[in-house]
Amino acid sequence: MASSTPKGPGSSAPRICFGTCELDLEAYELRRNGQSQPIEPQVFDLLAYLAQHPGRLITKDELIEQVWRGRIVSDAALSSRIKSARRAIGDDGEHQRLIRTVHGRGFRFAAELAASEPMPAVPNEAPPPAPTAMGSPAGRDPELPSGAQEIRFCRTTDGVRLAYSQIGAGPPLVKTGNWLTHLEYDLQSPIWRHLYRELSRDHTLVRYDARGNGLSDREIEVSLEAFVTDLEAVVDAAGLEEFSLFGISQGCAVSVAYAVRHPDRVRHLILYGGYAEGWNKRSRTALESEQYAAMLTLIRVGWGQEHATFRQLFTSEFIPGGTKEQADWFNELQRISTSPADAVRNQQACGDIDVTGLLSKVTSPTLVMHARDDACVPFEQGRRLAAGIPGARFVTLQSRNHLILESEPAFSCFLHEIRSFLGG
Repeated sequence: MASSTPKGPGSSAPRICFGTCELDLEAYELRRNGQSQPIEPQVFDLLAYLAQHPGRLITKDELIEQVWRGRIVSDAALSSRIKSARRAIGDDGEHQRLIRTVHGRGFRFAAELAASEPMPAVPNEAPPPAPTAMGSPAGRDPELPSGAQEIRFCRTTDGVRLAYSQIGAGPPLVKTGNWLTHLEYDLQSPIWRHLYRELSRDHTLVRYDARGNGLSDREIEVSLEAFVTDLEAVVDAAGLEEFSLFGISQGCAVSVAYAVRHPDRVRHLILYGGYAEGWNKRSRTALESEQYAAMLTLIRVGWGQEHATFRQLFTSEFIPGGTKEQADWFNELQRISTSPADAVRNQQACGDIDVTGLLSKVTSPTLVMHARDDACVPFEQGRRLAAGIPGARFVTLQSRNHLILESEPAFSCFLHEIRSFLGG
């Protein structure tokens, strides 16, 4: 098929080819050298708008109006999206071969559009390797069904676009979205891949990037209600009527709220490392309040930097028992999965979570697990979560990691409890 190339500014051709890249506006896909590239929806929209107006100066105000629909966008957020767009098409801020910055005015798409036959898409055998900041990625686990992953998009009732996928086969198991995920990179990550490999052995595992994370829309206001809306949109888009629901960390409160709202759809409820009350709802000392405030400031000023000094603080809380490779992956995952502004919004929204009044209304069979020495969410929060849900089974895991790692004995216990609970 011959490529359709814009004839001039404002063209709406379905495919735009330039250099080694092809933008497929109908399939909502970017390809480089025939290989599909992971790209956040908002970055794709930005890149598509620039490419549809080649050679013309596009002001910041025009981009905000056309891509963000007039919402308030900081200069830092815009710069971050431009940086991501450049990275996706093999450009950078130093050379600016394809996207040029006109200082104080805007941007210009400088690539020469091609009218040649587009390169065929090559199916991914595995997610793309992690960014170079992580070093050499670990080899792909041959047992992980990553090649079968098909990422799709759906919209919530408030218009937010979410990325979701499914892998494996068997009864449906939905993992509720939580902070710091990326559908593409997580299948390659030593932080998440072992969990998804095992869960997808016996189930059709459905997972998604919640708003403000991964491949889903960024620069979005978040709240507990919005997170529940995300979950509702994904399960409806996936065509699921009944399923088991699995929440981690903040995803536990979201799972509880959904299970109470839709008791007829949740067969089993699994909660790990969660809480009913966010940090802002718990009783705390003045010193603890100062620490939380300081942490938000660190996120604002240090999250998006290339070096991982600030992000290492969070890594030390989430996986204090991790290896250097695992820590490097998690440091980089923080940067690529969410922006500084979205990270602050998420922290504030999670701090305001309070589902204590819903716990007694949960009717689904429930399994609650929590690491004894969790450095991120206190063990007592997990115990209270289980105590409030009628008939819930509570399991203590001997670990200090908020995210259970494959190498620790607690992971075997974790899997055994889930499989026993789900009847696998």
